[in-house]
Amino acid sequence: MMLVGSLDGCTTACVGWTFIIAAAVIRIRVLFFASLADLTGKRQMHIVMPAGSKVADAITYFEQDIPGFAAYVSHVSFAVNEAFVTQDVMLADGDELAMIPPVSGG
Repeated sequence: MMLVGSLDGCTTACVGWTFIIAAAVIRIRVLFFASLADLTGKRQMHIVMPAGSKVADAITYFEQDIPGFAAYVSHVSFAVNEAFVTQDVMLADGDELAMIPPVSGG
């Protein structure tokens, strides 16, 4: 039996591996604020990562995918499901990761 599924618009096909693949990845919603929203050109996006990924792994994902992202990381605060966290916090399927750079104003 051939099974076909879609993950972020990419069609994949497999034979008998559906449950292993489903358990091996997590899908998270990432929110970008202020200058990070400007840099990425988006306020939010969904990404798929291996199960067991941490906030630091999501950071690495964006450092590799978005030119200039690495320059922001040391000044960014992170929140998972609206609670501030450190980069070593593990992510779970369905989590919302917010990346919040410092903002100023008057």
